[in-house]
Amino acid sequence: MTSTKGLPVSPPATIEWVPDAPDALIPGRVRMIDQTRLPEDLVHLETTDVEAVWEAIKMLRVRGAPAIGIAAAFGAVTAVQSSTACATPQFLQELDDAANYLATARPTAVNLFWALDRMKRVARAHADQSPGELKETLAREAVRILEEDLEMCRAIGRHGVSLLKDGSTVLTHCNAGGLATSRYGTALAPIYLAQEEGMRIHVIADETRPLLQGSRLTAWELQQAGVDVTVIVDNMAAHVMHQGRVDAVLVGSDRIAANGDTANKIGTYGVAILARAHQIPFYVLAPTSTFDMSLQSGDEIPIEERAASEITHGFGRKTAPDGVKVYSPAFDVTPAEYITAIVCEHGIAKPDYRESLKQMIDMNPATWSASDPRTTTP
Repeated sequence: MTSTKGLPVSPPATIEWVPDAPDALIPGRVRMIDQTRLPEDLVHLETTDVEAVWEAIKMLRVRGAPAIGIAAAFGAVTAVQSSTACATPQFLQELDDAANYLATARPTAVNLFWALDRMKRVARAHADQSPGELKETLAREAVRILEEDLEMCRAIGRHGVSLLKDGSTVLTHCNAGGLATSRYGTALAPIYLAQEEGMRIHVIADETRPLLQGSRLTAWELQQAGVDVTVIVDNMAAHVMHQGRVDAVLVGSDRIAANGDTANKIGTYGVAILARAHQIPFYVLAPTSTFDMSLQSGDEIPIEERAASEITHGFGRKTAPDGVKVYSPAFDVTPAEYITAIVCEHGIAKPDYRESLKQMIDMNPATWSASDPRTTTP
């Protein structure tokens, strides 16, 4: 591999806000990669319609906990930028209605609710503004959420790269790269930072059934960045670990409970068990916005169930007999005991996670509302 030391790695921008004019954010539109079209076609969706943003989140056109949060924030802006409300109370009610609607798109990724709550808090903190002024304030806040995510991903990468060595091979499940965030990703951020530093890192990407986010998305974006990547089907993970071909496992997360239990794409729990059996470190990489300190354990994390057709008719082809029963949870929960460390933008948390995760949150209290239940350890 050609050395890229010192050269910044720039995965494609997943989602962004495009103003109609250079001197103001409002009016504008959301622009995002339609991830259902990858890897065959790189297609961008542009919309000013909150219903289109809801559909994009629901149908996985935009996916990954941080990216979902960003999309929700921009979705809230699209909903109110055309508001004709003359009074602030009416405007705030329209924002609440839009946020409640967007919150129904997906239940597991806590960033969705975190971003919408943040947008509502900011609006109420500026309730002395006119509806016109509030529109611009909310647009700035949504852009700020995206910019903070960029900074957080780079920070996660800086902490995570310390866990890798030159020549390491890491296995990852699903997609927690640039496509799951604003750009650099969480679980893949250390890979990109390592490449910038001239380290040689090889990635084994689980295919990640049933929607193949590993083979369609992770492999695609790593190839775009010039990272050495190999795709395997999910049931090969034990075999490659037994062969000694995996030095570490890096995964992202959609929600982390106060005790460190972690919800991630279905199949992650099995990978964690395999890593423990083969004495391979298993790392979760996620921003503090993914921590949900209001939940005592992973048993309380709501698990989204997907449509049966995603299994019976995968990518439009019939793959199961008519009438067969289907169980299709989108996520599973990895118990904290299987997690070697949790890497966030503030550092590396290790057991006991009830204490270490709270310490990470407390390092940046300005990010949280005093009434946010995630700041309270149960």
